[in-house]
Amino acid sequence: MDKALIALLILLAIFGAATGWRAINRQAVGMSAFPPEGQFVEVGDHRVHYVQRGTGPDLVLVHGASGNTRDFTFSLVDRLADRYRVTVIDRPGLGYTPRLARRGVTLKDQADLLVSTARELGLNDPVVAGQSFGGAVAMAWAVHHPEGVAAVVDISGATYPWPGDLNGFYATLARPVIGPALAWVASAWVSETYVKAQIDAVFAPQNAPSGYAEYIGAPLVIRPQSLTANAQQRTDLREELRGLAPRYGDLTLPIEIVHGSGDDTVSLEIHSEALARDVPSAHLTALPGIGHMPHHVAEDQVLAAIDRAAQRAGVMAQPENDPSDPAQGRDPAADNPRRP
Repeated sequence: MDKALIALLILLAIFGAATGWRAINRQAVGMSAFPPEGQFVEVGDHRVHYVQRGTGPDLVLVHGASGNTRDFTFSLVDRLADRYRVTVIDRPGLGYTPRLARRGVTLKDQADLLVSTARELGLNDPVVAGQSFGGAVAMAWAVHHPEGVAAVVDISGATYPWPGDLNGFYATLARPVIGPALAWVASAWVSETYVKAQIDAVFAPQNAPSGYAEYIGAPLVIRPQSLTANAQQRTDLREELRGLAPRYGDLTLPIEIVHGSGDDTVSLEIHSEALARDVPSAHLTALPGIGHMPHHVAEDQVLAAIDRAAQRAGVMAQPENDPSDPAQGRDPAADNPRRP
């Protein structure tokens, strides 16, 4: 055998061993630094991680891509727990909820698991709020299980198919064989500087709150199985929305939408303005200049939308002289100039 080939094989073996050791070590360190912050419930034969705080009407929060329960427990949950029983659930494959399968996990599969989790926990007609990818899951919940949700709050949600090419990195990660191999390499060698840059990008044009990057548990996201699960879900999302979006018009439950005009990750026009146009019960609050993370940088407006959804659904008392109450002389959808 050629000496150069032997040397190359030796180098590849050393790199593979180093990659495996480093990925396993980083995963162990990350899970030690960011242990489960909630509890577990068995749903069928699947273990689901959730955080529950507060008392009152039930509210379920569904995190976005590359996320986990910590995205909501950083601040939002504490501001809601005085008037809701808030339940935050790790979506399958992310945080501490194992993935449902190696491939082919659909929006409906995720919604089915979350609905079953809500039932197992005894949640009663919850308001369901989802951010980004979580907005798509919340809409799948409403479409496939309308009897199991009082209202939806869509926060910068990806709810319609969009034009353009798919992200090449995630598309490669989602492929069999090469995807898992790439996930191990990325898990082992991606730098903290790169992770910080990704956090900065998702918050642009605003800055992440102080302490967010240290709190969110980024090492949980770069575990190999989480990378591949996240990539598969993101890569398949657009095609799944082609089938889901035409069913929105049949919905009659209250839907509150909060979306920033400065969002370069999920388009306000393609997703939220279209949802407000297609669903008579939807009310859009557009936030001038706000990016993809309004639940952190425009928290008061998101809290108001959640309260408004609960009030419209009748699970929370309507305050007196509330101008957003249609019964008091004004349709809340009047704030949306694109509604017919």
